[in-house]
Amino acid sequence: MDMMQVGTELVAGCREGRAKENLERLYAADAVSVEAVDMGQGRETHGLDGIRAKHEWWEGAMEMLEAEVTGPMWHGDDRFAVIFRSKVKETETGKVSDMEEVGVYTVADGKIVREEFFYTYSEV
Repeated sequence: MDMMQVGTELVAGCREGRAKENLERLYAADAVSVEAVDMGQGRETHGLDGIRAKHEWWEGAMEMLEAEVTGPMWHGDDRFAVIFRSKVKETETGKVSDMEEVGVYTVADGKIVREEFFYTYSEV
């Protein structure tokens, strides 16, 4: 796949509930995921297994109440960005929050090799 196909499929998968399936199809085995802040396990996660574990943690810790995905927005030959807006409820506390996040993805050889997240977070 080229960068545009990867970006289009990533967004479609997020909208259609296929984000976990797309990890296998769209990400390089040695991909790197970078969070805006350290959530207790460092900001960077290396490798597809680690990224898969982040998705598992998120799904166990948060209930998605509302979600909107905008993009992809292209940047050169190897990057694209996606905007995620959501309302989530923490499973443990019941606290509801609005989130807005920008994901910047770098593609090489038809796979995502790096993702970086920038976000805002506010309690409702």
